Amino acid sequence: MRRYNPSEIEPKWQEIWAKDNRYQASDFSDQQKFYISCMFPYPSGAGMHVGHVMEHSIVDAVARFQRAHGKNVMNPMGWDSFGLPAENYAIKTGKSPQETTATNIANFTNQLRRMGASIDWSREVNTSDPEYYKWTQWIFTEFYKRGLVYQKESLQWWCTIDKTVLANEQVINGKSWRHDGPDDPLVIKKPMKQWFFKITEYADALLEEIPDLNWPEKIKTAQTNWIGRSEGAEIQFTVEGSDDMITVFSTRPDTLFGATFLVLAPEHPLARSLAQAKTQVAVDTYIDEAVKKSEIERQAGDKEKTGVFTGSYAINPVNGEKVPIWIADYVLGGYGTGAIMAVPAHDERDFAFAEKYELPIVRVIETPENEAGTGVYHGEGPLVNSGQFDGMASSSAREKIVAWLEQQGLGEGKVTYKMRDWLISRQRYWGAPIPIVHVKDHGPVVIPAHQLPVLLPEVEDYAPKGDGKSVLGAEEDWAHIWYNMTTGASVSFSAGKPDGDDWHEAHRETDTMDGYACSSWYLLRYADPHNDQQAWSPEKATYWMPLDMYVGGDHAVAHLLYVRFWNHVFYDMGLVPTKEPVGRLVYHGLIGAEDGRKMSKSLGNVVDPLEVIDQGYGADALRTFELFLGPINENSNWSSRGIAGVYRFLNRVWTLTQEYAEAEKTDTESAELRALTHRTIKKVTNDYRRLSFNTAIASLMEYVNELYKLKVDGFSSQWQQSLEVLVQLLAPIAPHIGAELWQQLGNDTSLDTAAWPVWDDALLVADTMTIIVQVNGKLRAKLEVATDAREDDIKTAALAEGNVVKFLENKQPAKVIYIPGRLVNIVVK
Repeated sequence: MRRYNPSEIEPKWQEIWAKDNRYQASDFSDQQKFYISCMFPYPSGAGMHVGHVMEHSIVDAVARFQRAHGKNVMNPMGWDSFGLPAENYAIKTGKSPQETTATNIANFTNQLRRMGASIDWSREVNTSDPEYYKWTQWIFTEFYKRGLVYQKESLQWWCTIDKTVLANEQVINGKSWRHDGPDDPLVIKKPMKQWFFKITEYADALLEEIPDLNWPEKIKTAQTNWIGRSEGAEIQFTVEGSDDMITVFSTRPDTLFGATFLVLAPEHPLARSLAQAKTQVAVDTYIDEAVKKSEIERQAGDKEKTGVFTGSYAINPVNGEKVPIWIADYVLGGYGTGAIMAVPAHDERDFAFAEKYELPIVRVIETPENEAGTGVYHGEGPLVNSGQFDGMASSSAREKIVAWLEQQGLGEGKVTYKMRDWLISRQRYWGAPIPIVHVKDHGPVVIPAHQLPVLLPEVEDYAPKGDGKSVLGAEEDWAHIWYNMTTGASVSFSAGKPDGDDWHEAHRETDTMDGYACSSWYLLRYADPHNDQQAWSPEKATYWMPLDMYVGGDHAVAHLLYVRFWNHVFYDMGLVPTKEPVGRLVYHGLIGAEDGRKMSKSLGNVVDPLEVIDQGYGADALRTFELFLGPINENSNWSSRGIAGVYRFLNRVWTLTQEYAEAEKTDTESAELRALTHRTIKKVTNDYRRLSFNTAIASLMEYVNELYKLKVDGFSSQWQQSLEVLVQLLAPIAPHIGAELWQQLGNDTSLDTAAWPVWDDALLVADTMTIIVQVNGKLRAKLEVATDAREDDIKTAALAEGNVVKFLENKQPAKVIYIPGRLVNIVVK
């Protein structure tokens, strides 16, 4: 009998699949389309570990399942190849990011092919390919024309390790998302001129669509909270003895009469100038120290509130009271207006600050009796100490007070967002160059489409100097140019000014784009990857979009928010058919190391999938094991013992099929086998639809166990269908053994195009059942009886069975025990 040998059959089928291009999807097919994608990987030097295999196993199982249902499946692959690791490696080794990226992509491709992934490689994209980032740059210019791109100077997060700025979303617990270990330094704030995408312009549009997204609730909640929409009012406080005005935003304008002091963020533009002579030194010192702290540090709930009095006062617009102006680091310059009105009777932070510095506390909302004495009250109730608004319910007083402020020209209703505009400037080399030139006497100018791409120059030294500028700034021949304002053409400044009045001295923008820019539209490029005239054809986008299923286990906010933002803009441009790019989002758990820790090269606990495959287990066992670990949305740990058990299961499938192939077949029909087969089809099919792969695999294991029990009666021709069903149900998860056994069962057609088996509800329960007959505990016969047969009739048939009569030896049974649906045990003394 032929032995199960993954190292023999898997390369065979991988070669067949690669040669015949069977997984290439067709544009505009008459078949129903199904577009599925993983979140494309960053091709690191370490390659994939078994934790990454989970995502690709999910995607491939779904892709194969949908193909078996007659769908035109697109399952593409691409590489999110710009980024800091490749550049840092170049700094360390001198090898260019272009060279290392190409090597890493080849390694990832080999790993995926050896995993048996049914990928449409004809649609492969690479974000660092000029033919790709040309269109990222084109999108930038289109957004610029629509007023969605701007440049401004502001305090930005600065990573002292990577020497580049970070977006708010890339700062986690006060550290860079790439360097968040216990010994890594906190990020700092640094004033810099930066480019931004105006994502806040689409804040409401993005929020409105969230409830209808077919996404996990935790991801929808994270996005809602990140956008952070707040309704309230902007209120103007006049600075005493000055023309300066301080604008504050409050969601509770009904508490304005209780505002007894103002607090400015250390970054507020008036913070230093409001200091009086006797407070100037203290104010400057406090600000200098505060801006060095991370936002996490400044807003920690258990942190003691600190602040400094400026010496200046403002006028409360509703009652004319003087209120002192303080500076405190718990107010952040990047949120709201960078200033708050403090209402200590109704806000915990303000209360703690007021108590520490002995500032007035005025209650302006009546506290219910059941909450009296509990401290700060921030609920609703009648207004008190609020002038003409006394007695009014706080919920309705908000609108009345805002209307009064608007009438007096001292405020207005306002909606604000926690989300900031998307900072895209990076002071690094390995990214898409920003397609802007700064023309002398003309300012920033976007480069026209026909002059794109702006190519990255080759450089000798990739290390940033820490001066806040990209290494591109040191490439004088590239950065310092003569620019033609009419044609968009350019030549190096050192070459001399060309003839004509349209040539002007200029400098290229030396910042590159955040890698999230390139990953915000790749799902559209998959639909039309070789188009050199457009980023994509709107007609192809209409056919393929939105994505039917997007699978990932990272990027809960940033990437998913940016993809949605760009797609909303594309929709407004008439380039895509829907506002939302992703139909269903599947967010899977992570696979940790065997020791329970996160898999990490630095911890030495990474498991290479190719090592597992080459140990003899094969790709099918690896894929099956990872999907068998548990529900895909839960975290799991790698287990070397567990994969051995899954390998044994696949070996049992193989052995059973070999035994059938070599056996002589009878013509007998088994209602029990037929019912078992149909029940398994129904169960496994529904499990696949729910993405409950672990229970599907468990059902297949149970099916195999039952088949082994039934085979003791020999193989009939009926087994052909039952084994074909087994192979087909297993194939999405274990495609190599599936393809091989399908062929061994005599099928000339491809398993990939074979119709998925269908169950018949009428056949889920057998018309007959098999009853085991024992004499003194030993098997002596089997009865095939009607499922509705009565107990007395079954006992009578058992006693009349020829082999049973032989072993009774004319003795009267002492007992006849019937276990319903299973067996009759005859006890003879």
